[in-house]
Amino acid sequence: MAAMSLDDKLVVAISSRALFDFEEENRVFESGDAAGYMQLQLQRLDKPAAPGIAFSLIRKLLAFNDAGMQRVEVVVLSRNDPVSGMRVFRSAKAADIQLQRGVFTQGRSPFGYLRPLRAHLFLSANADDTRQALAAGYPAARVLTESVLASANYPNEVRIAFDGDAVLFSDEAERVFQDGGLDAFQKHEASKATQALPGGPFKPLLTALHRLQQAGNERMRIRTALVTARSAPAHERAIRTLMEWKIHVDEAMFLGGLDKGPFLREFEPDFFFDDQTRHVVNAALHVPSGHVSSGIANVLA
Repeated sequence: MAAMSLDDKLVVAISSRALFDFEEENRVFESGDAAGYMQLQLQRLDKPAAPGIAFSLIRKLLAFNDAGMQRVEVVVLSRNDPVSGMRVFRSAKAADIQLQRGVFTQGRSPFGYLRPLRAHLFLSANADDTRQALAAGYPAARVLTESVLASANYPNEVRIAFDGDAVLFSDEAERVFQDGGLDAFQKHEASKATQALPGGPFKPLLTALHRLQQAGNERMRIRTALVTARSAPAHERAIRTLMEWKIHVDEAMFLGGLDKGPFLREFEPDFFFDDQTRHVVNAALHVPSGHVSSGIANVLA
């Protein structure tokens, strides 16, 4: 049998709690009763778990696959034990989510397995795992399990929203803001309007999504949005950066510090990524959200 390869695929690694609602079971685990947690999962083996915060995103991304071409690979990467892993796979099958691969590390951090997977995205409810993944150079976000579930209004579109600085772009401009305030930030960005920003931790994911979109699919499309606290004149550098990368986003919102949540509620993403806790917490009231523990704002937090 020929060796399998993940080359040319968009690879998403996801924890079981990000994909399914295991919050009740997790409370048993967090109490220190690992054996009780395993027993509870075993008792519920034939009870499919309810969808978790990232379920809609994963289901829609997998719709890019068909019998002739597998463009997306989703791998469960979990601190769960292998016994609990059985329930994850059974729940996926019941929900018609095509999962074939999983790594279950029974309490140890699984982030090291992102390397052989060459993952474009890691979603987990564990803050330490996502911080380590980001430090190792992988796009990663801590899923806020208290987030609102995704809307069902766009069944044929994967909708993803990104913050700009420290997410799609580097935190270069954010550092200027932290040091000198808004005026210094605006002047800095206006003076460098024609100079592209360096890529941030989520540029590889945006690039992979762009390739997936270009490949085309009759059943599913991708719609992306840049949702940033930037305002004019600092908007221009962000737009020119994306142009230089030859990457198109469908919508761009330059909100000048307004709460992002109400705008995201209108866009209705399957997932939103932001580096600042206050923005993520506000967004989670409206849409599925994840915290990207990247950049100077998280160093100072």
